[in-house]
Amino acid sequence: MDSTSESNPQSPVGGSVPSQLVSGATSEINNLLQIISGTCSDVEEMLEGNRGAKKCLETLRGCIARAGAIAAALAEHAGATDHKMLINPQLAALLELQPVTAMAAKPTILVVDDEIQALALMKSILVAAGYRATTAESGADCLYLFRRRPAVYQLVILDLTMPSMDGEETFHRLREIRRDVPVVLCTGFIQADRLHRLMNAGLSGFLRKPLSPDEIISHVHSVLESVKFAQAEMTKKLAKQDPKPAQAGPAPVMNLEKLKQMAAQRDQALAHFDKARHF
Repeated sequence: MDSTSESNPQSPVGGSVPSQLVSGATSEINNLLQIISGTCSDVEEMLEGNRGAKKCLETLRGCIARAGAIAAALAEHAGATDHKMLINPQLAALLELQPVTAMAAKPTILVVDDEIQALALMKSILVAAGYRATTAESGADCLYLFRRRPAVYQLVILDLTMPSMDGEETFHRLREIRRDVPVVLCTGFIQADRLHRLMNAGLSGFLRKPLSPDEIISHVHSVLESVKFAQAEMTKKLAKQDPKPAQAGPAPVMNLEKLKQMAAQRDQALAHFDKARHF
């Protein structure tokens, strides 16, 4: 062991690897695995029925799973969450009370990722499942699009590690524009305490790359359903709190004697008028 590695306990040679380096490397590995996994699905569709291609793709998927397991073990040592998919506990509780139903309309989803290939694959997966998808390559682009039409988007899928403005800052700025916007964080690495903090701040869901298309769509649908149930419950609660609009009371009943008196006064006035006209 040389003197440099002995004097620097953070040196990768003979010492511990800095957690920041591990987290960055793990995030990048998982991003690449996500791209490879998504590309495999596209190739499988193009070569459907080809037995040789199917066997090669199965081998490739096995390698992706092994690499993902290694990345997960590295992430655990750096304090990463052990969750692969997570829905905010408050929303998850509503899913236990209500059955997940088929998608009635086409929700519009804003996807944010600085990795262009990952962005294109995510959009392709969502569109194939019947969703409308708009993409943004940075937090700033995301905020620009969202600020123009905040009511259009039913969900935002947001990467965490992005230059200039990361996913956490973008999330908080989105909620400044529209407090109830559902946001799912999709990233290759996040520390457990940071994810816990974001969940407490209102994050709707979490996805850890790499994921299969089926896992992504299942999670997105569950989050959208739980948000729908939450909005319905809030509407019911507000309806109970607000008083019912006052109903107009019955028209006042005119006293019969009063009506007779008014008729007599009218007749008397007409008699005077006729008398004056004959003079």
